[in-house]
Amino acid sequence: MLLLWKLLWSLLMLAQAAMGNWWNLAVPLSDQSGNTSLEAVTTLRKESCHRLEFLVERQKKLCMLSDKMIQVLQTGAMQAVEECQHQFRNSRWNCSIVENSTDIFGGVLKYKSRESAFVHALSSAALAHAVARACSRGELNDCSCDSKVRKRTPRHWQWGGCSEDIRYGEIYSRDFLDSREDRTTDEGLVNLHNNDAGRRAVRSRMQRVCKCHGMSGSCSVRVCWRRLPQLHVVGDALSTRYEGASHVKVSVVERKKGKNLRKIRPIHADMKKPNKTDLVYLEDSPDYCEPNEELGILGTRGRTCNRTSAGIDGCRLLCCGRGYQTRVQDYEVKCKCRFVWCCRVQCEICRFKRDHHVCN
Repeated sequence: MLLLWKLLWSLLMLAQAAMGNWWNLAVPLSDQSGNTSLEAVTTLRKESCHRLEFLVERQKKLCMLSDKMIQVLQTGAMQAVEECQHQFRNSRWNCSIVENSTDIFGGVLKYKSRESAFVHALSSAALAHAVARACSRGELNDCSCDSKVRKRTPRHWQWGGCSEDIRYGEIYSRDFLDSREDRTTDEGLVNLHNNDAGRRAVRSRMQRVCKCHGMSGSCSVRVCWRRLPQLHVVGDALSTRYEGASHVKVSVVERKKGKNLRKIRPIHADMKKPNKTDLVYLEDSPDYCEPNEELGILGTRGRTCNRTSAGIDGCRLLCCGRGYQTRVQDYEVKCKCRFVWCCRVQCEICRFKRDHHVCN
């Protein structure tokens, strides 16, 4: 699959050979400090869809549903990459972007690992989220607010406002992403499972928001609507699922009548069977401690670590046992601020020294 991250990146390379997937719709730009930021470098147009040779025909048609659909895809890709980097900021693999590569993450996702499971789930969630948000804003032709939710008749409040249509977001995400997967392969079956887990993470966290109406704040009428969760909330939930992801295999279940079924099973019989919200993976993760140019792994040398932490951001784990160096850095902050009549705030500049720990 490897789709959601590629569309933006690919437009910069459109004159070059076609790439395999669409995850590169998010463009990495590096500032002078070496940090990676994500921003659109061009206004994408509907006509661009048919030029994206890495999309299958079904995806090109879905891309061209609306004049603004390709910008929605772009937004979903950018948000997904940013959320991935936020969730993995303290991990050995920090969702780092590999420049001058046909894949935004290099070859890391060629492994059917826990990281691949997380990225597939997050990409599916981000696309459903972006499409549902665009529907409520009136940016797409085929959807708007969720009208089906109003068919329910609550007792102590009433539906109103614009409920964001997560159903349409899920349908589009499923149609777009799942159309590329081959259910007859182990990888395809696992990717489909993780895609669905990502969409479920959004749907299960939809919020009901209400507003009171009435004379003098009496709240005689309470109007409510459904709102999407922040993508950070979904990312946090999927990060927890990533930590408890299930190592699985695909088994063929024989049936007396009809075709045999392919089922996802735990790799060991005594392990818990994963449910529909769990993330699943087929292979152990590669070694992220040392650089691997072929896979686009940068290693952890030079990464900042937390000397007092026993977690994954701690120097012992993040530095992979190689040790670390402590450097003293000077920094400045505004302090002793006071209000000066009238009307400004005047501050002094305080200078401090602080230890900065870097992996060997």
